Amino acid sequence: MARCTAPVYGHRTASAAAACPACRGGYGYRGYSTYSSYSSPYQSYSSPATVSATSGGSSGGTSRSAKPRWSKTGSGVFYTDAQVRALTPIRESVERLADLDRRDVFLCHAWDDRKGPAKDLHDLLEGLKVKVWFSEKDVVLGVPLLRAIDKGLANSRIGIVLVTPALLNRIAHEGVAEKELSALLHTERLVPVVHDTTYEALREVSPLLASRSGLSTAEESMKGVAEKIAELVAV
Repeated sequence: MARCTAPVYGHRTASAAAACPACRGGYGYRGYSTYSSYSSPYQSYSSPATVSATSGGSSGGTSRSAKPRWSKTGSGVFYTDAQVRALTPIRESVERLADLDRRDVFLCHAWDDRKGPAKDLHDLLEGLKVKVWFSEKDVVLGVPLLRAIDKGLANSRIGIVLVTPALLNRIAHEGVAEKELSALLHTERLVPVVHDTTYEALREVSPLLASRSGLSTAEESMKGVAEKIAELVAV
């Protein structure tokens, strides 16, 4: 009988669960919901051929062939089955808010990342026609930062949390990023994007955020992550 490759903590990324011989069929994430109550999130495909993970120049050998129902015909972006399951409730929140005049994404990040990976992700998303709330351009001089953040959260369809070593440090010291997370964690509109760190490190400072399945640049490029987010919020 196949054994789970993560017997203590479970799988914290979609590709890890999909690659596990024991969990790939049942999505054995331990400690949080697998959204089993949802109707099928997949489009109807007849025996889709497994393709290599090439979305956005993604690296890594995990094969992915799943196409979620929100993926348009002809899209070159492919997902693992586990990613589709994890992103389906986020998509349903997007659809519920589709008629409201809101930004597509609120980008939560550490201040230290504002000119590095946070800007990189912002620029990639904007290049894909995603409307992003980003502190570097949306916090006007003279406006209190927390008030601007509250407004940005309230007027965005989903929240992206860029998890980096700098963010982990900010959370541990209860900075502004920690306050943003407190609001986002009370919703079904949160997608963690792990970059240059691990879920194990995240668990040390925020077990609740670490329990959320998301995307990781250890499994695909930042461009590949941006393409998935762009498809997720397209209405």
